[in-house]
Amino acid sequence: MPEAGAPDYSSLRFPDPPSDRPYVVLNMVMSADGKVVVEGTERGLGSAVDQRLMRELRASVDIVLNGAATLRASGTSSRISNEALVARRVADGRSPNPVASVLSGTGDLPLDRLFFHGEDFEAVIYLADTASADRRAAIEQTGRTVVVVPSDDPVRTMLLHMREEIGARVLLVEGGPTINASLLACDAIDEYFLTLGSVLVSGNVPLTPIESDAAPSLESLTQLELISAHQDEETSELYLRYRLAGRGERQR
Repeated sequence: MPEAGAPDYSSLRFPDPPSDRPYVVLNMVMSADGKVVVEGTERGLGSAVDQRLMRELRASVDIVLNGAATLRASGTSSRISNEALVARRVADGRSPNPVASVLSGTGDLPLDRLFFHGEDFEAVIYLADTASADRRAAIEQTGRTVVVVPSDDPVRTMLLHMREEIGARVLLVEGGPTINASLLACDAIDEYFLTLGSVLVSGNVPLTPIESDAAPSLESLTQLELISAHQDEETSELYLRYRLAGRGERQR
């Protein structure tokens, strides 16, 4: 049985990362029938408790990543938006908010969003070398850092830059399903936090937390080990924390 009550993620400690990438943590919210979007975004799937846990996870990491489609749909940033958590980071000698990042193949990004203009966090755009020079120039004009990555291996190159050039030890990935699948294909996911919302979406929306064009098979299944499970009595949500099998010692 899950533990009663929502968990506290505000004091998480993660294992040391490998030398070529940060320790990678996924965080997703999903309906009880397996959907991750409603009317194009994740809004409505999770409660205020889920939002609190998201902020607590952000406070525990060095950099937050979104795919380009998620940024276009939700306009996300890396803001923690919790004074106590921000103060704790500052007291520990860290930046008030983690670095925000996005991976884009084309540079088709909403440059008017907070991600590009927020002054209380840094942001990095990982842009494939196949993007047009005009799009790259437009992004650079926002003042954000642009790192060009090879289109034939963007994820590994991005992760290496995060580790070596930014010094990121822990990366939080907040979706969407395509970037999650790309990380899984590179064997670059260590933990998976999942909020199971107490709603049914129904309809013909196919997206699940990890989505790719590859045909699944029994040989391609990824085994998970449950670290913790909590159930909130008021929201009826489940908060699950998994470690990918073989990824080090169990963390509290």
